[in-house]
Amino acid sequence: MAPGAVEPERVYLDYAGFAPVDPRVLAVMRPFLEAGIGNPSARHSLGAEARESLDAARLKVARLCGGAAGGIIFTSGATEANNLAIKGVALRARPGAARVVVSAIEHISVINACRDLEKAGMSLTWLPVDGEGRVDPEALRSSLAADTALVSIGAANPEIGTVQPLKEIARVTRAAGVPLHVDGVGALGRVPVNVEAMGIDLLTMSGNDLYGPPGSGALWVRPGVRIHPQMLGGGQEGGYRSGTENLPGAVGLGVAAELMRVEVAHREAARLATLRDRLMAGLLEAIPDCRVTGSREGRLPHHLSLVVRGVKADSLLLDLDLAGVAASTGSACTALTQLTSHVLRAIGCTPAEAEGSLCFTLGRWTTASDVEAVLQRLPPIVARLRALAAPLHT
Repeated sequence: MAPGAVEPERVYLDYAGFAPVDPRVLAVMRPFLEAGIGNPSARHSLGAEARESLDAARLKVARLCGGAAGGIIFTSGATEANNLAIKGVALRARPGAARVVVSAIEHISVINACRDLEKAGMSLTWLPVDGEGRVDPEALRSSLAADTALVSIGAANPEIGTVQPLKEIARVTRAAGVPLHVDGVGALGRVPVNVEAMGIDLLTMSGNDLYGPPGSGALWVRPGVRIHPQMLGGGQEGGYRSGTENLPGAVGLGVAAELMRVEVAHREAARLATLRDRLMAGLLEAIPDCRVTGSREGRLPHHLSLVVRGVKADSLLLDLDLAGVAASTGSACTALTQLTSHVLRAIGCTPAEAEGSLCFTLGRWTTASDVEAVLQRLPPIVARLRALAAPLHT
C-alpha cells in the first residue's frame, strides 16, 4: 500500500467457506472449556451433568432438522458425517445391494467417499443435472435398480447455490425403498429442510455453517436405517461414532442450531436474499460479459455465484483481497486441488468460463454497506484485469 493510503474497510463475503462463531454460542461454550466438566460416559455427578448437556444439545440440533433426537450422531464436521452416511449405509446394505446413486455436483467429501466404495467393488451411478444444477426426479427414478443401496443428493450446491427439489426426490426414493442421504450443509436453517416432512433418511449438518464451532457436526439417521460405524472404540454415540464426545463442540452446535431455528431462520433468509439480489443486479449491470451460475430463483438466499469472462479467478480474488473484499471461487474444500470445478463442468460451463468463477456468500453480519462496497470495488478490478489480458489475445 502506498504511503499515506487508507486501508479499505474489510468486507467479508465468504461465509460458506467459514462462518464466524456467534458470540452467543461462545458464551455458552466457555464454561465447558474452562470449568470442571466431566466426561459424558463417566459414572459420577460431573459425568451425569455432562450427559445431560450432551442430550440437551442433541435435542436442539434435532429440532432444527425436524427429526427425533435419538437420530442425532455428533461428528467432527460435515465431511465425517458424509463418510459415515455413505459408507455406513453401503456397508450394511441388504444382500445384492451394491450400487450408490449420486449427483454429478456433490461436495468433494461425498464424491471421494463414493469413489472409495467403488475401489472396494461397489458400483456408482452419476446423475446428470440441468444447466442450473438441478436433478431431475424422473431421471433419478430411471436410475434406480434392484441393486441400489443408497441415493446421495445435496440439499443445495455450495458452489452455485441451486436448491434441489428434495420432496420430489424423496418421493422417488421412498417408493423404491432406497435410503436417501442429503448433505444439508448451506441449506439447513436457510431454506425448508425437514427430515420427517420430506422423507429424508440421513441428513448431514455442519456446526460452522450455522455460526457454531468449527470441527463440529452431526448426522441425523432415521430409526431403522442400518449403518456400519466408521470409527470403532468405546461405543459412544450409540456405537456409531466412538471416541470421547467433543462436549463443548456439541453444546455449541446445539446453541447455534437453536438460534437458527428460533431467532433468525426466516427473517435472516429474507434479509440476506434482499442484499444478495441487490449485489446480483448491480454486478450484472456494471460488468459486461458476466453471468450468474446456478438458478436465479431457486437458489440459497445468501448465495451468489458468477462467471466473469476474460479474467482468471485467482487474479480476481487476489485483487479483491487487496481491495479489502474476501470472496471465493466456490468450494473452499476443493481450492487446493487446482482442478477445474466438476460442478461448473456438469452445468455446461466451458473451461474459459470456469476460469473466471466467482462466489459471494453473505451472512449474519453482512450489511447493505458491504454490498455497496463490492459494487464500487469489483467492476474497476475486472476492467483492469481484462485490459491487462487483452494484449495476450491479440
